[in-house]
Amino acid sequence: MIYFQGKRIFSAIFDMDGTMFDTERLRFKTLKQAAEEIYGTPLSEETLIGSLGLSAKKAEALARANHGDDFPYAQVRQRADELELAYVRNHGVPIKDGLLEVLERLRKYGLTMAVATSSRRAIAEEYLINANVLKYFDVTVCGDEVDQGKPHPEIFLKAASALNCLPEHCLMLEDSQNGLLSAIRAGGQPILIEDIKPPAPEVAAGALKAYTSMHGFLGDLNECMPDLGTPELTESFPPTLNQFSAGIHGFGAMGGGYLTQIFSHWDGYTRPFEIIAATRSRMLRETIQAFGRFSVRYSATSFDQTIDNLRMIDMDDAEAVIRMYDQAEIVGLSLPETAIRKQAGVIARGLIRRYERRGRELTILIVLNKVGGADFVRRQVQAQLELLVSPELCRKILDNSHFVETVVSRIVSKLSKEALVRQLRIKSKMFQNSLNDEPDAPRAAPRTPVPEYERLISRFRPFAQSSNALSQLHLILFNSEPDMPLYAQRCSNLLERLRQVKTVDDITQTQVMKNLLWNGPHAIIAWYAALLGHDWLGQGMGDPRVNALAQRLIGEAVGPALVAENPHMAEAVAAFSSTFLERCNTSFKDPCARVGRDPLRKLQRNERIFRSIDLARKHGIDSSALEFGAALALHYALRSTDSQDLECQQMRSLYRQSGSIEAVLTYSGNYNGQPYPGLDPVQDAALIASISGHFHGPLCAEFVMQAA
Repeated sequence: MIYFQGKRIFSAIFDMDGTMFDTERLRFKTLKQAAEEIYGTPLSEETLIGSLGLSAKKAEALARANHGDDFPYAQVRQRADELELAYVRNHGVPIKDGLLEVLERLRKYGLTMAVATSSRRAIAEEYLINANVLKYFDVTVCGDEVDQGKPHPEIFLKAASALNCLPEHCLMLEDSQNGLLSAIRAGGQPILIEDIKPPAPEVAAGALKAYTSMHGFLGDLNECMPDLGTPELTESFPPTLNQFSAGIHGFGAMGGGYLTQIFSHWDGYTRPFEIIAATRSRMLRETIQAFGRFSVRYSATSFDQTIDNLRMIDMDDAEAVIRMYDQAEIVGLSLPETAIRKQAGVIARGLIRRYERRGRELTILIVLNKVGGADFVRRQVQAQLELLVSPELCRKILDNSHFVETVVSRIVSKLSKEALVRQLRIKSKMFQNSLNDEPDAPRAAPRTPVPEYERLISRFRPFAQSSNALSQLHLILFNSEPDMPLYAQRCSNLLERLRQVKTVDDITQTQVMKNLLWNGPHAIIAWYAALLGHDWLGQGMGDPRVNALAQRLIGEAVGPALVAENPHMAEAVAAFSSTFLERCNTSFKDPCARVGRDPLRKLQRNERIFRSIDLARKHGIDSSALEFGAALALHYALRSTDSQDLECQQMRSLYRQSGSIEAVLTYSGNYNGQPYPGLDPVQDAALIASISGHFHGPLCAEFVMQAA
């Protein structure tokens, strides 16, 4: 039972055509075609519109009144049924947006449900089964089972009686004037979902409430149902798939190991029928396509969570990415700044196509780990739009696009290529053994060397996802900590429905707190652990030196500085601090190399480390642990052997040219096409001297010798 618009509701009765399914337009088309084939003239619009919601007998009388007594209505209707069924069998029933979400909510809260349709049972059941919604309904009452069709109330009264429910406790959903009159006369609680032709105003006034779409009704329905809250980590994803698709632009640690989970939990009632994920990694694309799914491992809780319903696309395939922005209801953008600059043109073209074809809003979650990330992305996309469309159209497209600032409260790492190949070797053997295959016969070596992962994946390609052997294999691609919420700026109605998203009015404070409290110390801890010979963050935290530094950074520097600046956030700072240290202690799958990469970006003047130093000094708080952290960044870059970390290479080059760390800290040359915002040699002289002292000090002595 629910209370809806002040009424106690125990049951819901749905009209079918035009209310649940977008079949009225299809029906018009097939009736016109059938009439032209048989009678030589298509049915008039007056006849088609007038027949909405009518029984077959009344529709026949109307057709003959408009087209003559000799009009062969029975033959035309039979032929139209054949044409309509052929379309539905080939293309599926066109379900109204929002229907599945409505049905799931009503069923979850115990309402009994019925269908009351003017269509014949043979047609109605085929449509309900084809659309996979028959399972929601306890009763179906069809047009060939009542003596008097709509607008007579018989069909709704019969459905309510079959549900053992008084009409006044039944929601009765209709789209047509005749159907609405039937519900009103039955004494129910009529809900109007407008379709082709709205009822006359005096008839529509009899509805409990009227909506222009099922989504409008869904919004009010949500108001009278309890909030499901943030899901538990081990909670299953909703089994029912809705009509939405979700996109992920950038399938790295956050995109693949976090956003996929958020989109899979969705609103707790249904989830997207498809998650489209764009990545440049051919290895990832082909691996996931071969398995049909992947898993995220939560080592701290010994839990593996499987993500399915994915479609992988190549991020370098501009047309595929454009289609993703056109089709998806929401897109999670999780790329570094350099990649966003390169992809901005493709994003702009996707938004143009979406606006021109659909005119629908798009929510874009910006997962950039940067204060002002949403504004940065918007500026990049706007610059590209201005090159492609008029200023007026550019404004309309941007108004239709929600660039949403976010704060991530989770640590995720992606498996290395080597670890994935090792896993594929093991899974390949398990798969072959489960099929009881004979060992592969030796084959001649190909002329062109084939990557090992491609050879391993080739064993899976011939087998469908439904293969029992394949379905038993779990491919772990990401390791994650169990924190659930994604914090987002409140600006999109869609975000309010996502269970794992917590919307806030001012994301900036949360973002600054997390950026300073987590991101800066996280990098410093990784640099120190790596310099001391540890590969993994969790292992490094077991080193008393690293652990002590982590405690100082959080408990004596950044945390107190944030509270001094924002006393009202003391509780949130304490919670974030505790969670961060707990996660670092258990991050045995998080490589120091991943966390410590791109040190030049992290040493920008207004970035996480120096911003924390400024805040601490402003309030008279000791910032020496942070300054020591900046010195560690320099040592880390000088010792790095990672050929992929171009920033470390650049820092080494700057140091070798001058022999001074000041040259690195005050660098102002090119950085991703912009001047690098380094320290000021004059204004920051004292800070530079302090960092230099730490760099050459006793705690870094062994690093100096090793670097030399």
